[in-house]
Amino acid sequence: MIGRIRGTLVEKQPPEILVDVAGVGYEIHMPMTSFYQLPAVGEEVVVYTHFVVREDAQLLFGFADKLERGLFRELIKANGVGPKLGLAILSGMSASQFLASVQNEDVSALVSLPGIGRKTAERLVVELKDRLAKFGKMQSIAVPPPSSDLLSGGNTIVNVNSAREEAQSALIALGYKPAQASKLVDSVYTDGMESESLIREALKAAL
Repeated sequence: MIGRIRGTLVEKQPPEILVDVAGVGYEIHMPMTSFYQLPAVGEEVVVYTHFVVREDAQLLFGFADKLERGLFRELIKANGVGPKLGLAILSGMSASQFLASVQNEDVSALVSLPGIGRKTAERLVVELKDRLAKFGKMQSIAVPPPSSDLLSGGNTIVNVNSAREEAQSALIALGYKPAQASKLVDSVYTDGMESESLIREALKAAL
């Protein structure tokens, strides 16, 4: 299993990145909570990974720290939760917010996430409440405010249309329907917003 990757961040296309390790490029899917913490393109990055092998694909999922990866691993053990839905859950709320929702049996908060209906939310609470108790003493994962350099990938001038399209594409990849993704982006967009801050605000608006 590939548990950690350290290399040069080559591309950032939320929710995916490309990391170069000794000439080999690894495509990694990340929840947005981890994506926001990435350095600029061209800098070194360390990503904790979970490797998924399917009949039709081999996929790498990456996280900013072991804690978030551990929560992801518990999530995908739950009935009806695959890696894609696990990624969407950890993009829609931080690990600490998800833990609080499960421990407090806050079904309404979970239902606000893409792909989570009421029955699924109730099942997650039942299945995960005891299993996630070991994470109970965790400190909230701090998501630092993104700098303009980080958001622009280091040296990229952001185009308004491309920023909106990128944000919509990211939301769709996380499980939102196209019309819903477009509506969320339009509801939070203001002049000059870059794609990652636009995604962040759209996800907040969905809760």
